[in-house]
Amino acid sequence: MDWQQPYSSRRSPVCAANVVATSQPLAAQAGIDILKKGGNAVDAALATAITLTVVEPNNNGVGSDAFAIIWDGERLNGLNASGRAPAAWNASRFAGRRRMPVLGWDAVTVPGCVSAWTALSDRYGRLPFADLFETAIRYARDGFQVGPKTAYYWKLAEQTYADYPDFANHFLPAPQPGQKVVRPDLARTLEAIAASQGESFYRGDLAATIVRAARQAGGALSETDLASHQPDWVDPVSQPYRGVELHEIPPNGQGLAALIALGILQHLPVCPLDSADAVHYQVEAMKIAVRAAFDHFADPRAMRVSPAELLAPDDLAHLAAQISKRASPLPPPALPLCHDTVYLTAADAGGMMVSFIQSNYLGFGSGIVIPGTGISMQNRGHGFSLDPDHPNCVAPGKRPFHTIIPGFVTEAGQPKMSFGVMGGHMQHQGHVQMVNRIFDHGQNPQAASDAPRWHLDVDLKLALEPEFDKTVAADLAARGHDVYMEPREYLFGGAQLILKTADGYVAGSDHRKEGQAIGY
Repeated sequence: MDWQQPYSSRRSPVCAANVVATSQPLAAQAGIDILKKGGNAVDAALATAITLTVVEPNNNGVGSDAFAIIWDGERLNGLNASGRAPAAWNASRFAGRRRMPVLGWDAVTVPGCVSAWTALSDRYGRLPFADLFETAIRYARDGFQVGPKTAYYWKLAEQTYADYPDFANHFLPAPQPGQKVVRPDLARTLEAIAASQGESFYRGDLAATIVRAARQAGGALSETDLASHQPDWVDPVSQPYRGVELHEIPPNGQGLAALIALGILQHLPVCPLDSADAVHYQVEAMKIAVRAAFDHFADPRAMRVSPAELLAPDDLAHLAAQISKRASPLPPPALPLCHDTVYLTAADAGGMMVSFIQSNYLGFGSGIVIPGTGISMQNRGHGFSLDPDHPNCVAPGKRPFHTIIPGFVTEAGQPKMSFGVMGGHMQHQGHVQMVNRIFDHGQNPQAASDAPRWHLDVDLKLALEPEFDKTVAADLAARGHDVYMEPREYLFGGAQLILKTADGYVAGSDHRKEGQAIGY
């Protein structure tokens, strides 16, 4: 491993036997405290995730969805805790619309993150479930000081949710950086979830409160929708890449796109770091993967092709052979077939590693806040298509396409890295860039996180962070890429990484977020 920090790094790698890394320091410390109390990496991850719902509400909440990949000491297990569409969401409900709504009850699917907390704790947890809530409840009841990046995005929400009075009652006016915020409604909600092992949220008093609010506002979410929700344990899908293997949750998430891109890139040269060639080949592979995601990814019950078909080795090799030194014409070739999130990772001295992600989707989500509870509801329903011929078309009880993806790398069948790069359409692209930097070039996790990133927009324009040499941008433009320099850091996501070494772990936390990696 290269221990140098070649970029204008704000942080140093963290080396320890037990580590937590996430986007908010108070939450990271909550996870470490649980480890010190005798909890394992799953306990630490859950305490971190629960605390994040309090201290970083602009990206996640109790009304979020979640996914996880866990190395339990012997094997990898995946958890899909994303929610499904209400049973009343048939095609006629959205007739006359061109796109699914972004805000309001018709953007709200069943929230899944509480079910992720209970499922993970039941299967792997060492400490009592209620113990994992203590720090989060204390911050909600007694207050916490808002971080500067959180305060910035909280302020932007004032205009977005101006027409949602319940949102304003709970979240507005937006706090200033460093200002103390108290959320007593959320404290009571967390206490109810902790005491009931999550039952109150899906089948108890909280569920009744949520459904009553939906009914009063014309929403479709019902008692049955909540009560029937269950997370699914799944086998991750994987792709070998130059001696290691990247693992992702299968669709309805977009992690499979990172596997497609790496399956193509393994047939192409390893180019110098931060060079135009390196960016070019990665972007060309990503174009193909992004098209595959938009064309095919959906609730697995609705997909017309399998992950194995999308990862067929001969097809990926054939596509790699078509990539030249020039940008491909648009749209990118198809596989030959018939913005806002929190991410965390934790690892313990016993060898357990957790890659965990939960999200409202867009900022605070749908704008729906359940009165008296502090629960902000996600807007994952916006991820559905209204094209009746698309596998991702909205339907009752169906899971929408998801952007949030936890990542995990193994080497020779053993755990090597738990990681993620939060940030909507950046996530699968970030996974590819982290794997390239750490396993092709030996960078340490913090250096890989600090490095400048590229981002392929949904319209296939190529954004580069300003830290890239200007000659790289010029070279890429000369090859035919629609390239521009983008100073807004949020577009490039936020990485959190834990790399396993012979003696423990090395972790990195993205300077684009206000969080930290912390260990002992």
